[in-house]
Amino acid sequence: MNMETANVLAPPAPKSLEDTGLTTVMMRDILLKTMFRQSLDLVSTLSGSLCLPVTVTQMLMDLTREQKLVEATGNLHANSGSEMGYRLTESGKARALDALSQSEYYGAMPVPLERYSEQMKRQSIKNIQITRDQLTAAMGHLILPDDLLGQLGPAVGAGRSILMYGPPGNGKSSISNGIRDALGDKIYVPMAIEYSGQVITVYDPIVHTAAAAEVDDPNALRRTARRYDRRYVYCERPTVITGGELTLSMLDLVYNPTARTYQAPLQLKASGGIFIVDDLGRQEESPQALVNRWIVPLEESKDILALQSGEKFTVPFDTLVIFSTNFHPNEIFDGAALRRIFFKIKIDGPDQENFLKIFALVARKKKMPLDEGSLMHLLEVKYPTIENNFANYQPVFLIDQVIAICEFEGIPYQMTPDLVDRAWANMFVRDEKIAR
Repeated sequence: MNMETANVLAPPAPKSLEDTGLTTVMMRDILLKTMFRQSLDLVSTLSGSLCLPVTVTQMLMDLTREQKLVEATGNLHANSGSEMGYRLTESGKARALDALSQSEYYGAMPVPLERYSEQMKRQSIKNIQITRDQLTAAMGHLILPDDLLGQLGPAVGAGRSILMYGPPGNGKSSISNGIRDALGDKIYVPMAIEYSGQVITVYDPIVHTAAAAEVDDPNALRRTARRYDRRYVYCERPTVITGGELTLSMLDLVYNPTARTYQAPLQLKASGGIFIVDDLGRQEESPQALVNRWIVPLEESKDILALQSGEKFTVPFDTLVIFSTNFHPNEIFDGAALRRIFFKIKIDGPDQENFLKIFALVARKKKMPLDEGSLMHLLEVKYPTIENNFANYQPVFLIDQVIAICEFEGIPYQMTPDLVDRAWANMFVRDEKIAR
């Protein structure tokens, strides 16, 4: 029976070797490799390393013992509740070395791809119901036009692809991060998945943030903390952020020829969460080529990966993809590509009223006293020179510049028209020819 944590159904803990969905040969070999590589000799410690219940680990140990690959040491460990110790036989060592020559993977038992696909349906990003209040709370540090949340909310709630476009410096990246914060709930990420006898590691501490472990009350009648399948890690919904460094090869399985193991590509690590492609148009690959790679995943909610042998297989694609670009979409995509992106949202610069709100907010945060004359100078003298094109980044930039000047001159933080002019001079580069 599945337990439920928050709104996500947890994968049930296996109660037998058959419940794992793996072949006994694969489990036996991983047990032998783990004993060999980590010098473990107790079922209780092996249980933690293999991420299996103690009872199932004992079943596996008994099976391996019957095959004369391990033997009991005959010693009871006094500091472990008089638990029996085990060691590899000579045949067991030979089998462990042979298994290691085929794959260096050991430790946590993988989850079969079919079982992983079932779990992804239980925790799909498309299952999230997000309200205006949740999104407003996550975006509370940003000053946004009233209608923008009305566009973002349905996009996030649908769990479909989003293209945010508009002039640089207006918070597209901050909005992407706010969407991530609004999701709020947690999911189960497998340490590794198995397909066709191959192990693909998925859990990545750089991408995945493990949630605080549940602790059982030893006096409680029913213990719950270890009832779900420990081959998974309970995590915040993942977020992968890429920029100009993104290449098409990063979206393929990564094979380690030395260890003979696979690592999941970025979009598979982002399953159940968000994949942000920032600065689209700055990559080596064309935006059209990148979106072409996503057409099948975006339309069919599945991705196609390939093993070293060339064998192709499908994995769930359950990811909210957010593309962010400073280019106009018509400049970088054809109509067919644009049709595949479900929501297209323009992020414009603020109007004068919101610009002043942002300016006052930043000034207060940075302890810079506001001066009405300096603000009027900025609005009436400086901004007309750039056709009053306000951007969200400008208040931070200008105030940081004024602070740097004040600190250099050894004067208290203050705002004057002269200091505003000096700060403004660093915000733009004058268009001129340089003699060389």
